[in-house]
Amino acid sequence: MDLRFPLAGLGLSLALLATGGCSPDDQHPLASLEERTAQFEQNLDTIKDQPLKDAVADLGGSLLLLERARLKLQDKPIETEYTTDDLALLNHYPSIQALTDTYINGLFVLRKNASSDYLTDLEPVFPFPINSASEFPFPHALEWQSVTLSNKQEVPFQPEWSETDPGIQLSPSSANLSNPDDLTVTYPYIDGVETQNSQQPQPVKLHGKVEVIAPGNVVHFKLNDKDVGQTRTDGTISVALLALGKNFAEVEIHNSAAPAEAVGDTELNPLIIQARDQSGQFLSRAGSINENAEQLAFYQQQLAEMLKQTAWSEAFERQLADEEKTFEQKHPNHYSKVYFNGTVDTLDISVMDFSSATVTRKALDLPVRRLDKTVISKEVQPLPLSVVVYDDQAPAYLKNANLDPERFKKTVTINQSIDDASAATLEFSHPATFNDELVGLLPDASEAPVTFFAEDESGKRSEPLELPEEAFDVDPHTGVITYDLNLFPETPAYAIGSMPMYIAAVDKQVLNIEHLPTGLELKGNALIVDQKAFPSDAWRFYAKDATGNYLKEVLAVSHSAEAEGPALFDVHYFYGQPTQLESYARTDLTPVEYGFEVKLDKVPEVNPPH
Repeated sequence: MDLRFPLAGLGLSLALLATGGCSPDDQHPLASLEERTAQFEQNLDTIKDQPLKDAVADLGGSLLLLERARLKLQDKPIETEYTTDDLALLNHYPSIQALTDTYINGLFVLRKNASSDYLTDLEPVFPFPINSASEFPFPHALEWQSVTLSNKQEVPFQPEWSETDPGIQLSPSSANLSNPDDLTVTYPYIDGVETQNSQQPQPVKLHGKVEVIAPGNVVHFKLNDKDVGQTRTDGTISVALLALGKNFAEVEIHNSAAPAEAVGDTELNPLIIQARDQSGQFLSRAGSINENAEQLAFYQQQLAEMLKQTAWSEAFERQLADEEKTFEQKHPNHYSKVYFNGTVDTLDISVMDFSSATVTRKALDLPVRRLDKTVISKEVQPLPLSVVVYDDQAPAYLKNANLDPERFKKTVTINQSIDDASAATLEFSHPATFNDELVGLLPDASEAPVTFFAEDESGKRSEPLELPEEAFDVDPHTGVITYDLNLFPETPAYAIGSMPMYIAAVDKQVLNIEHLPTGLELKGNALIVDQKAFPSDAWRFYAKDATGNYLKEVLAVSHSAEAEGPALFDVHYFYGQPTQLESYARTDLTPVEYGFEVKLDKVPEVNPPH
């Protein structure tokens, strides 16, 4: 089984890789890194034994990647960005076991629209998706075993599709790399025989097994700059705050109690570090490095041993594994250096205590449901779910239902591109908000004046350039100005103008589910929305249950009477039973004239050949 756990293992602990360029100060370290990378690749090319070459490439490549990430993170500008509490999941459920049961029992399988007559894709849907703010925090494993088809045939799971297998196959999907659990049922192609997908035996039940290792307890610590260099202890858990910078924290933890026998050899990363700024809000993470200097030195030593070999062998593999086990036994502490998007004021550190643990295993026999995003049918399919899952991102997201025009203007950024001189661009954008969902279609008639200027000998703006109409184009709908430098009498240095933008005026209402307006109907966990009364381009609906928390929407299905016909109604399915609804309706569009003066980038001159 493929155990998954947050940020574990050398390669996966690079779940950071901050984007952005390098500051001038780190050009020398990066240049050195590039030299080392080139040298490593040369050394790799000299290795003839392929298994040895693969092992060296894996470890050496991970170390270089880690170093590159470290350099980028340490020089990343401090830009504040907020997120939600990583441990909100725990707070919603009465016990750790209840959270575990919700993860397991909330799993179901959708059949996706067939992209081919010889393929049927299956999408397992998780209540806490991977790589999201609400990711399930405990080590867990999922193993698919087989699928039962409509003709009673059972097709075993195989880890990859075989070109030589003549039968029906079940294997991981290659079409969706973002969801590693997507599967594909592949039907054999018979030359000269036309078989529509609907005539193929269809998947009706997916079989597998799941395992979750839940800690016996989660211990919490609140720290600040006064705790640097100090060790705090709660029971068997000790936390040392090694360093606290403006935008990072360096922490090491130790559990004096041995891991429970149920944990076995499962690699654990029990440490969750969160930071707040002075506003008390949680800062989003920019990245983390989970290997300290001793660990990195050990891996470098192992890499050096690999490079001395001429061939890979089982004995050498055992030697490396034994060395790693011995090292881990001598260094039982868990280390993490986390960078944040914003200035750190306080730390919330949570440690999962696996000195006692509960292992939950369950066989999965999941019916395959057909709930496409668009359906030609008036029949509402039920989607009964026995679990409740909350949407912790909703409160912050819905704060941006209405935007202040002046504050909105301050969020606008202008990006330039001069890669193509015949289609240079100025692109006006702003961070996505809930308000954007309700803007809808923009008016066709929008004045968007722009004037280009050259610069004089002193570098100041000169007279406006007289240009043919085809020299530039302004598209207010996309917020892009495109201009052709080949049609300019001289190189432009400035662009001055006004870009029309719009924000939605949004009306929020709280609806009593006992007296819903005509056009809205609640059937169990499904909200049915008449598209004539509440068209989706102008309305949004959110649901709460009796706790006052927003319920997470599972999916939405749009129903039409005929192909290419207008939508009759939409159905929104929730994880839980709504007891209250909120409606958000666009009542108007507010124009925002964004005036700008931009110093234009210059196309770099190409030196003529000598």
